[in-house]
Amino acid sequence: MKITLVTVTGAALTLGGASACGGKKAGGDSDGGDGKKTLKVGLAFDIGGRGDQSFNDSAAAGLTKAEKDLHVTTKEISAQPDEPDSDKESRLRLLASTGYNPVIGVGFSYTASLLKVAKAFPNTKFFVVDADGCKVEGANVAGSCFSEEQGSFLVGAAAALKSKTGKIGFIGGVDVPLIQKFFAGYQAGAKKAKPGITVLPPKYLTEPPNFNGFKDTGLGNEAAKGQLDKGADVIYHAAGGAGIGVIKTVGAAGKWAIGVDSDQYNQPAVADVKTHILTSMVKHVDLSVFNFVESVANNQFKAGTVQYNLQNDGVGYAASGGNVDDIKAQLEDLKSQIVAGKITVPTKP
Repeated sequence: MKITLVTVTGAALTLGGASACGGKKAGGDSDGGDGKKTLKVGLAFDIGGRGDQSFNDSAAAGLTKAEKDLHVTTKEISAQPDEPDSDKESRLRLLASTGYNPVIGVGFSYTASLLKVAKAFPNTKFFVVDADGCKVEGANVAGSCFSEEQGSFLVGAAAALKSKTGKIGFIGGVDVPLIQKFFAGYQAGAKKAKPGITVLPPKYLTEPPNFNGFKDTGLGNEAAKGQLDKGADVIYHAAGGAGIGVIKTVGAAGKWAIGVDSDQYNQPAVADVKTHILTSMVKHVDLSVFNFVESVANNQFKAGTVQYNLQNDGVGYAASGGNVDDIKAQLEDLKSQIVAGKITVPTKP
């Protein structure tokens, strides 16, 4: 698949939220004015859904761009906290059985369910964001995965270079290998930029099968207080919607917060503390969603996974607010070394 960088405006991230039982209704197969049948795209969000101002909203931005540029119609459904895999399977099956093609599952937790449902609907194209283990199976299944550790390495370097106390923290939503990748890169980047930096032990908000750590802002708030009390003056979160609590608490304390997935400096929920957002580790879920829908629309679908990394701008860091302008040359040098293979970023702590 040819990867082309897609720029999605912040306005796309702030569109109205979808309810748990569905968002925008599809108008059925129709002629888009050029003689082509309009795609009906079904998308199942991870916990938090549209409006989490992080991971899900990045996926939503890609879908919104597909609606605008490709003239597709869509339906959205959100996951619920602590739901069993059978609920995810039912959600995907509902979309496929009611004519949505392609069908998208947002989040690694959809992988097993999506692969199962795809076998029952061989004529429907399926796509999973953050494919578990970066692997999918089946001639009608595609997936994306991201080198989160690479983007996290760069924001870890920024955290170390900006810290005045010499202590930085990390808060993950759920203690799973995917989120551990964020911490592994963050810690490595911090140590590379400033070998003497103290990286506090990571704090994970919940343990599986409880995935509320990606939604409960109160948990993020309490975890941030704990790391601030230990002397951290820069805290990076990889906690989805719960990370809003982290950012607000860190900002209220006058310290630096680092956002995740989207450029969180531009999001309404944290507008009152955005001057305390140092940067964000941007993960272009929007790019992967749009590229997939475009491939189906253009009859160029390819099964298998696509890896998004620093080399193809699938991950990176945000510079909104100008808070990393003074260290940008150092960050870009580290980025160049990673792309050139001179630095190998670990995926495990």
